Order: sequence, then C-alpha cells, then structure tokens
Amino acid sequence: MHISEGVLSGPVLAAGAAVAIAGTAYGLKKLDFEKIPRAAVLSAGFFVASLVHVPIGVSSAHLILNGILGLLLGWAAFPVIAVALMLQAVLFQFGGITTLGVNTVVMAAPAVFCYLVFGKIVAKGGPMGMAGAFACGFFSVLLSGVLVALALFLTEENFFEVAAAVLGAHIVIMITEGVFSVICIEFLRKVQPGMLPGAQ
Repeated sequence: MHISEGVLSGPVLAAGAAVAIAGTAYGLKKLDFEKIPRAAVLSAGFFVASLVHVPIGVSSAHLILNGILGLLLGWAAFPVIAVALMLQAVLFQFGGITTLGVNTVVMAAPAVFCYLVFGKIVAKGGPMGMAGAFACGFFSVLLSGVLVALALFLTEENFFEVAAAVLGAHIVIMITEGVFSVICIEFLRKVQPGMLPGAQ
C-alpha cells in the first residue's frame, strides 16, 4: 500500500509528514525501555511481510500486519512502522522518502485506532476476543485503504478511479489479515499472554 514518489501534492505530503512526526514522537514517548526488543522484532516482521506486494497503479497490495502491531504496541506502532517504511524506501525503493510521512500515517494511524477501539475486546478472550482480533485486522487494512484513497483524491480528483481500485484490491487482504490476526492473537494468548492488550 506504499504510495510512490512524485504522486502526491505538496500540501498532502506536508500534512502527512506533520502527522507522522507528531505520532512518532508520541509513540516514542509511550515506548517503555523493556518493550524495545519486542518493537524491533515486530518492526522486522512488518518489514518482511510488506515486501511481498502486487503493484496496483501508483500503489500496491500486500500483507500489512498493522492491526497486530497496534494491538501489541499501541502508540509505539508509529515509530515501528516509520522505521520499517524508511528502510524499505532506502533499500528497495518501495514508497519513497518524500512520501514517508503519508505512508507512515496510512499504516500507523489505523493501527493505533484499532488498538484503542478493539484492544479491550481482545483482552476479554473467548469468542469476543477472537471477534475483536478479526475486526482489528480487517478494519486496520480497510482504514489504511481509505487513507490511501483520501490522499490520492486530495491530490487530484482524477485519481478517484485509482483510489477505488486500491481500496477494492484490498478486500481479500482485509479478510486475510483478520484471520491471521485471530491466529496470532490466540497463539500469543496460549504461549505469551503478557504481550496482549490489558496484560501490560
């Protein structure tokens, strides 16, 4: 879901950078020293998972895992995602440096939103917890798609068809991420419940 260089307008890039800096700064403030190794491992997982992508116009589709990042890290998802996206831009030219702010907001803001909305539901466990985990994975991708579409539409109204294609292409990924989130959360509930929301 990376947006390439040279696509977005200056105001959209500036707004994305401002929000990303604010979110990253707040995320670093909320990141406890003890959680740094966990954040590093999750950042690496995000980096690898989103490397396998299918180009769609000026964007692309791939596993994102931002819902799981949000559940396990909360606001710290912002700096974790920003670092992974920066490395992808520098090493593989996925996305870009000028679009780093927008791409960070596109993936990190839904992660934090889903953590705030579904974190307590996931913490309950049982069928409700599984439903919350699925919703977190599903809606984190949906909201990321909406933000990509919004960024493209605010840049140029002619991007509407591309924005709609990006959103439509991620329907399968929304379901996949929802199922994957349930599997990951239930696995962690058995082997490392201290990592789940409400246990910190």
